[in-house]
Amino acid sequence: MADGAREASIDTIQRELTAFARRARSAAARLHPELPLVSYTLLAHIVDRQGCRATDLAAHYLLDKSTVSRQVAGLEKLGLVERRPDPDDHRVQVLHPTEAGNALLASTQASRLAAYQERLQDWSAEDLARFAAYLLRYNAAGTAGRPDLTR
Repeated sequence: MADGAREASIDTIQRELTAFARRARSAAARLHPELPLVSYTLLAHIVDRQGCRATDLAAHYLLDKSTVSRQVAGLEKLGLVERRPDPDDHRVQVLHPTEAGNALLASTQASRLAAYQERLQDWSAEDLARFAAYLLRYNAAGTAGRPDLTR
């Protein structure tokens, strides 16, 4: 691929990913207006991991610790997460979803899935598999050299 065509493709990808992010932010505001997108994303990560440290959130999302601290404080105030001592190191606090946090995510899961299914309904199974593989590849490239945060 010529350099000009490659640059044009990268420009298109950047523009379309930006549009995707804007749509995601808008959809998030409609699904859970009381919760900013960053807080919702952090809550989803905590639920997915069934607990993690705030420092792990900051590292995973490349956010400043103070940003994570503010968002987590908001989630705690809303009763969506709670801190518990790490069973391996009682000096460390681990964030866990509360029943309300789990319920909030569960209540939006069906709406989010329906939106994706509607948007992708005309795609073939092969196109979906290829798109999924490309997203995995793209996101994996963004984690190269970063510590393993699956703990």
